[in-house]
Amino acid sequence: MQPITNIFTLLKVPKTTVIVMHQKPDADAMGSSLGLYHLLQAMDYPVTVISPTNWADWLKWMKGADKVIDYELNTARANEALEKAAWIFCLDFNTLMRTRKMAAPIASSPAVRILIDHHQQPQEEMFAYGISDTSKSSTSEMIFDFIMASGNGDKIHEDIAECLYAGVMTDTGSFRFSSATASVHRMVAGLKDTGLDHSKIHENLFDNFLENRLRFTGHALLNRLEVFYEYNTALICIPWKDLVKFQIRTGDTEGLVNFPLTIQGIKFAALIIDRDEEIKCSFRSKGGFDVNRFARQYFEGGGHINAAGGRSSETLEQTAQRFRASLKENALQLQ
Repeated sequence: MQPITNIFTLLKVPKTTVIVMHQKPDADAMGSSLGLYHLLQAMDYPVTVISPTNWADWLKWMKGADKVIDYELNTARANEALEKAAWIFCLDFNTLMRTRKMAAPIASSPAVRILIDHHQQPQEEMFAYGISDTSKSSTSEMIFDFIMASGNGDKIHEDIAECLYAGVMTDTGSFRFSSATASVHRMVAGLKDTGLDHSKIHENLFDNFLENRLRFTGHALLNRLEVFYEYNTALICIPWKDLVKFQIRTGDTEGLVNFPLTIQGIKFAALIIDRDEEIKCSFRSKGGFDVNRFARQYFEGGGHINAAGGRSSETLEQTAQRFRASLKENALQLQ
């Protein structure tokens, strides 16, 4: 994989481009993708954004979200775009498997693949150019850096600013995580100069849910939370019947895994959800406990040191039992 800087001179000639994000995109995946989309549009690129799956309703306010193709709903149209592409930008994922059913058509495409991502252990051999920087707060910050370093900072307008702010703000936990470095705050100051109304974005992301989601959160914390003080750990297990009962949609469980970390002394939190087709896991930690390593070792996943995800093909109870057993094996690291 050649350095991302090697494409800066190539950017001057518009090329048919596709931007791809990971499945079930969060605000960083969608924000970075749409931020780059608006930049390339300003540079007269024919550009298409594709999500491997659907996305949460609370992301639909972003400018350009209505133009994003859902691969599972519009497979033929998405594949046609991939076949015509000269470049494919791959944002906010480290391996093609995170694009689900899109992995094969992306891999077989004759287009030049370009990676911009901040997750550990990237699949470098699949990309012609790219940058993988785990020290960065978010892929949205990396897109901002890409725009500035390539000499296109003058093209940042309010739509780009809104998308990138949403991504960096959510991935830094509203700027409370250690990844919110001085450069992140300088970036935000620059985005504010474009006329960015940051309070509106917070409302769109955090004050934009239905009543059932709040009641589901209360139910989960009251009835599905286990706390293991001897391991400074908390676990929330959500059965499929809860998702049905509260009519939970894509994105409604976002942030639930963070609640247990507000308990005094808790350093490690896990959320295990029965999604019917498979069991999905989310892991968060404070301090030095590496949930990326944990997810890779026990749950076929990965991510960052303090935020990662995984999966299981076992039942919900079997997965929960495996998680509980893993705590004993990691007791020293969790002290």
